[in-house]
Amino acid sequence: MKIRSAYTNKSWLSPKTPSLLNMEEKKPDRDVATEQIQRALSEVIRCQNLVVLSGLGTSLCVMDDSNPTTRKAPTMPDLWKRVKVAYDPTDNGLWTKLLASVRHTTGSENIEELLSECKVAENFLRDAELKALQDFITLAEKEIRTAVNFLTPADALPVHSAFLQRIARRSSGKGRAKIFTTNYDLCFERAAKDGRFVVIDGFSPTLPPTFDPVYFTYDIVRRGSEGDASAFIPNVFHLYKLHGSIDWERCEGDIEKKHDTDKPLLIYPRSSKYEQAFSQPYLEMMAAFQTALREPNTGLVIVGFGFNDNHIAEPILSAIRSNLGLKVVVVDPVLVRQIDAHKHIQDGGEKNELNEDDELKTNPGSANNNPFLKKIIQMMDQGDARLTFLNGTFEDVTREIPDMAAETDLEKHMARMRMIEGGSK
Repeated sequence: MKIRSAYTNKSWLSPKTPSLLNMEEKKPDRDVATEQIQRALSEVIRCQNLVVLSGLGTSLCVMDDSNPTTRKAPTMPDLWKRVKVAYDPTDNGLWTKLLASVRHTTGSENIEELLSECKVAENFLRDAELKALQDFITLAEKEIRTAVNFLTPADALPVHSAFLQRIARRSSGKGRAKIFTTNYDLCFERAAKDGRFVVIDGFSPTLPPTFDPVYFTYDIVRRGSEGDASAFIPNVFHLYKLHGSIDWERCEGDIEKKHDTDKPLLIYPRSSKYEQAFSQPYLEMMAAFQTALREPNTGLVIVGFGFNDNHIAEPILSAIRSNLGLKVVVVDPVLVRQIDAHKHIQDGGEKNELNEDDELKTNPGSANNNPFLKKIIQMMDQGDARLTFLNGTFEDVTREIPDMAAETDLEKHMARMRMIEGGSK
């Protein structure tokens, strides 16, 4: 993991390995990068209000048990391949014909662009071509729904569970942690269930759970034995799903949770998701997100989100400019391209260091390519100490986030039960 902030002199710093010792004093050298990483995360987690924005990157750590090197969550290129194979399994020209009919750019394999073009093409195609296009859109959306519904009861989510333990067990004097996610999957819900966390997600505690934004204003307390005292219970967080969820369904005007629905309420990857984000129930989620970013003394952790959705990136940039009480940590493994630090051997046998500066000029990473991230890094390099970039994964940052509370009795009991169950197998 690398860090860049106002304290790193406009450069990326990497933590030292534990093996680097000062042989004279027999103690580790001072590790500036590690100190800055710990400082940034500690400051943002200790804010009165904690907001987390998670994207696809937080689901890529879920691996297939049968093949530990295979991730279960699909990326955008994965969805392109899946839809293509489903539509034209024998590669007999149907796919090429479809791309030509919607005027898709040759060589581009962007599923979001393709579905956007399909929606536009519905306005000018007629008869058989229109019917074929509509059939494709239906098939593509079905494949996307199937691909993002990847969790099984046997899947373990240790990274999500550890993340919740670090951000959701805050002092009762601080606001409840709020997680906003663009993912459709149920990773955070499943991790909350496994860790005995309580999720306030806008749905009623009745059956079937029905969405009403008023539930975000409720909290959970434990009443004293005499009935005259109460206290907020620990392990509670808010969850806002900005693009819908695979277990949401619209039923006669209401939005209900149905785990077996084949008509989930989702914002599919296409350009029209900006307009859809301002209809219900997404409007409530976006309004809550923008309100949370305007609160004083707020820490914002952005992890696994690539700043490619303008309707989310714009409010973030606006809040950074206007809210001086907002501290921001952006975590992504492609902010700056990782450079191979090993030496290579030329034909003559001499070892030469790779030129990192030259490499970064040709392949700088999203921090210097994405227009939103470029503006943030410019403010950072001008001395804005509220902003920090961490080039790392969801797993990396979860290990570094400070644990703000001691392990509760319930968590100790659950750990003992897991050990007993594991030992009996």
